[in-house]
Amino acid sequence: MKCDVLTLFPDVLSAYLDESILKRARDKGLLDVKLYNIRDYSSGPHRQVDDYPFGGGAGMVLKPEPIFRALDDLNADSESRKVVLLSPQGKPFTQSMAEAYSREEKRFVFICGRYEGIDERVKTLVDEEVSMGDYVITGGELAALTVIDAVTRLLPGALGDERSIENETFSWGVLDYPQYTRPREFRGLDVPRVLLSGDHKEIMLWRRKQALKTTLEKRPDLLEEITLTDVDKKMIAEIKLSSSADV
Repeated sequence: MKCDVLTLFPDVLSAYLDESILKRARDKGLLDVKLYNIRDYSSGPHRQVDDYPFGGGAGMVLKPEPIFRALDDLNADSESRKVVLLSPQGKPFTQSMAEAYSREEKRFVFICGRYEGIDERVKTLVDEEVSMGDYVITGGELAALTVIDAVTRLLPGALGDERSIENETFSWGVLDYPQYTRPREFRGLDVPRVLLSGDHKEIMLWRRKQALKTTLEKRPDLLEEITLTDVDKKMIAEIKLSSSADV
């Protein structure tokens, strides 16, 4: 996966890219990220990248010229690129989008917005706008890192154990099941006996039921978006019956 990131704060991204899974993916050649400072493409002695909005209003807006110049420079090699603008107006980023991105053969360009927004004319160069959710953060750097991280985890060889992807939250349509490790007993809290049984079928069924229970309690909307098996439906009925009995 190849990514170019246009940002005013490349050091913010460098720190995270040089740690953990992303660092290992880069060392293996699975991930190639190049950071470009938008300010390097500005003109004038003050290297200005923002200005007041036409029509008035609070805050500053990122100017179009530096971003256009940066993209002109990147596109000079004729390599196919998908330009993604990180924006609160974009499509909410999901696991299914991460999976689609992981299969893309194009190089990605992520544009990190700042201040009160970005000159609307930049969007004529954008293939897709992506949002992290219905809230506002200071800049697109955290959003770009989120997308890169989520997609990199799906690349073959990026994780030490590929089974990690199979059971992760959202990868199978529901929230994750509870996880336990040693010690078996801690301050009066025990690990569920089924996990110590060695019965892999029972453990799998327990985990699925617990995942459905957590999803039903915290994100019931997710259950409307997946195809439930007959076993799933039976488990959900048992969970609801048990919950009503506890009231």
